[in-house]
Amino acid sequence: MGGDGWESSAEAWVESLGTAGDFGRQFVLDAPMLARVRDGGFARMLDVGCGEGRFCRMTAGLVAERVGLDPTAALLGVARGRDPEGRYVEGRAEALPFEAGAFDLVVSYLTLIDIPDIDVAIPEMARVLAPGGALLIANLNAFATAAAPEHRVTGPDGRDDLRVARYFEERAEWAAWRGIRIVNHHRPMARYMGALLAAGLQLVHFDEPAPQSGPPERVARYREAPWFHLMEWRKPV
Repeated sequence: MGGDGWESSAEAWVESLGTAGDFGRQFVLDAPMLARVRDGGFARMLDVGCGEGRFCRMTAGLVAERVGLDPTAALLGVARGRDPEGRYVEGRAEALPFEAGAFDLVVSYLTLIDIPDIDVAIPEMARVLAPGGALLIANLNAFATAAAPEHRVTGPDGRDDLRVARYFEERAEWAAWRGIRIVNHHRPMARYMGALLAAGLQLVHFDEPAPQSGPPERVARYREAPWFHLMEWRKPV
């Protein structure tokens, strides 16, 4: 907590996302993420970095036991208010307060970019997975996180294009929009893949989903390049 901006940005974050979520969640990632959960037949889910609890609520009819974890008390307060039957725990991905093998599904929905130490957090996620369990990840593609705000270029048509720079340089940078100001972490794709492989996990699914619906001008922009990737990793039996 503390210096990452999340506590002070919580109110603006909740207002920005509403209950439906932003464009990327609502029109790009929700459908394939929910499909993986639905097809997996999971019984016990941990949502790491659950925020205001949106994905936990969305999976209420798909997973019997759902636990949301987040380090931001203000967001957990919203999650509990919107989902009184849910279980929401304050904690960090680098030190998950659960026993080994406690879940058969761990979800990281656009949270790896917020986690300072993935070399600790990813093994923690693997530790709390039961053998045969799945780690389901949605993340921003690395070329998007390498395009810091100063590398956005507005063209003659008024559209923003991304100028990717310092791709191989792992770094933490402040990002600000709609009253939100938080720290995001850029890492090359190889850093994520290396940490997941080092944790002993096996990749079983990979996708770079495109939007299937939504406002046409936003759909066109998100179809020019894949902003997100989706991965499912399994813990060997």
